Amino acid sequence: MSRPALKLRSWPLTILYYLLPFGALRPLSRVGWRPVSRVALYKSVPTRLLSRAWGRLNQVELPYWLRRPVYSLYIWTFGVNMTEAAVEDLHHYRNLSEFFRRKLKPQARPVCGLHSVISPSDGKILTFGQVKNCEVEQVKGVTYSLESFLGPRTCTEDLSFPPASSRDSFRNQLVTREGNELYHCVIYLAPGDYHCFHSPTDWTVSHRRHFPGSLMSVNPGMARWIKELFCHNERVVLSGDWKHGFFSLTAVGATNVGSIRIYFDRDLHTNSPRYSKGSYNDLSFVTHANKEGVPMRKGEHLGEFNLGSTIVLIFEAPKDFNFRLKAGQKIRFGEALGSL
Repeated sequence: MSRPALKLRSWPLTILYYLLPFGALRPLSRVGWRPVSRVALYKSVPTRLLSRAWGRLNQVELPYWLRRPVYSLYIWTFGVNMTEAAVEDLHHYRNLSEFFRRKLKPQARPVCGLHSVISPSDGKILTFGQVKNCEVEQVKGVTYSLESFLGPRTCTEDLSFPPASSRDSFRNQLVTREGNELYHCVIYLAPGDYHCFHSPTDWTVSHRRHFPGSLMSVNPGMARWIKELFCHNERVVLSGDWKHGFFSLTAVGATNVGSIRIYFDRDLHTNSPRYSKGSYNDLSFVTHANKEGVPMRKGEHLGEFNLGSTIVLIFEAPKDFNFRLKAGQKIRFGEALGSL
C-alpha cells in the first residue's frame, strides 16, 4: 500500500464511512484506502477503561432524594421486578452498585431438588448440548474453541487435572470416566436480571483460572457478530469435580461488568488497568491443609456480577443426561437445567 494510502487508513475516516450515506467516501478507494472492519473498529474501543469508570461511578453515593427517580428509571428501562427484592425500598440502596447487587427474598427462587443440575442464575438460555469436536456454540451457528476458552490443562501436585498427552484430544483430558460425554450450557444475564450466581449442583471447586482480557458486550447480537467473543473477554473459570466427573463454571465479563466477584476467593481482582494479552493466572484451592478443595452445595451463593453478563457451564456426565431446556427460553436461578 502506498504512503498516502497508509495515512488515509485512519479511524476517523472509517467512522465517517459507516455514518455517512453509502458511497460518500468512495473516491478514496482510488488511492487504495479501505475502511477498517466493524469488528476491528469495535475492538479498538477502550471498553476496559470505560468499565472501570462505570465501576467508580457506581460507587458514588446518591443523594437520598435522587435515589427513587434514578432507580425507577432503571427499573422501567430493563423490567426489574422489585417485588422479589429482599429490600423493596429504593431509598435503601445508597449507590448503583448496591442496587445492582440486591439480594432476593428467600422464597423468591426455590431450588429444584428433583434434578441434578439447576440454573446458577436468572437469564436467557443461548445454547446447550453436547460438546462436538472441542467446539462450543456461543450462539446458534457461531462457535469457539474449548481449549482457548478454558486454557490448557495443568498438572501439578496441587491440581487434580490429568496430564496432557500428545495422543489425547483436549476433550479426553476433561472426560475422566469411560462412557461419559462432555456437555455445555450458556446463560446470558441481561442488565435487568438478578446479578448474583449460585452453585448449579453439588460439587467441589479445586481450581480457579483468571483470564484478563477485553470487556466487549456479550449480548446475543454481539455474540453473533464476533467469533470467539467469550475467548477474548475477561473471564473466571472455576473447575473441579461432581459425582459424574469434571465440572466447571465460567463467569464471563462484559462491557461495564469488569467486576466479577467469587465469594470464597479473596485473591481474585478483575479488570486491572494493565495485563498481558493472552495471559492467565491460576490458583489452586487444594492445599496440604485442604486436600479436597471448596465444597459447594446446590443453590449455595457463589458470586456476583456488577451488571449483566454470561455464565458458561462445561461438565462431564453419562450419555443419558438430558437437558430440559429450549434455546432462547428465559430461566430463573433454581430451575432445572437437566438430569439423568
